[in-house]
Amino acid sequence: MRDQIVAGNWKMNKDLSQAENLVAEIQQQVNGQSVKADKVILAPPYVYLNYLTERLSGSNGLHVAAQNCHQELAGAYTGEISAAMLKSLAVEYVILGHSERREYFQESNELLARKVDTALDQGIIPIFCCGEPLSIRETDQQETFVNGQLTESLFHLPQESISQLIVAYEPIWAIGTGRTATAEQAQQMHASIRQHIAGKYGAQIANKIPILYGGSCKPSNASEIFAGADVDGGLIGGASLNADDFIAIANSL
Repeated sequence: MRDQIVAGNWKMNKDLSQAENLVAEIQQQVNGQSVKADKVILAPPYVYLNYLTERLSGSNGLHVAAQNCHQELAGAYTGEISAAMLKSLAVEYVILGHSERREYFQESNELLARKVDTALDQGIIPIFCCGEPLSIRETDQQETFVNGQLTESLFHLPQESISQLIVAYEPIWAIGTGRTATAEQAQQMHASIRQHIAGKYGAQIANKIPILYGGSCKPSNASEIFAGADVDGGLIGGASLNADDFIAIANSL
């Protein structure tokens, strides 16, 4: 049975007092009820990681992720954060390959392969993002495109390493474009991703890897999307900035 997971990516949002309030609200709701998600992961901006890891230490079901890390462990990389630094803060997860990192910072599949290796070497579990832009979806090349991302960034890993990963599928064409990805489209791509992993590593390993949906998921559509057999939760953006919405999504699994 795969873990059912919701991960909240706060992106570049919340000042310190707002972050403190949001964490307190989420923690209160998780502690006060039986949340259906096996794991609830919070990915705040870097400056709040220490606060969250200390506050959530020992909290059942609540975990902390970073939004990115550098491929090197140390060096003259002003403004960057290494996986070794994340490890020293007891951060368990790191988001790698998010569509915004790929687009705004030109992160390539090759670079992301190095980041995945570095995170795993430090004992940090990557939440590896993949997904196609509108131009690819319009030509019906989405499966080939996403399979290429997986192959070039992950398929150098041994079986014991890739089995630790979480994959997040982002239909970039359905984020901020006015288009909506249907539950059927989400399931189709999740099944394709799992099949592609199985082709390399076998069905037993592929069936252990959680695949999250990351395309404008909200309380009103979460249950329908999560009903897909290969959809194991969500990587949540805007809705993770509101505790009630985020927990409602966690309870849609």
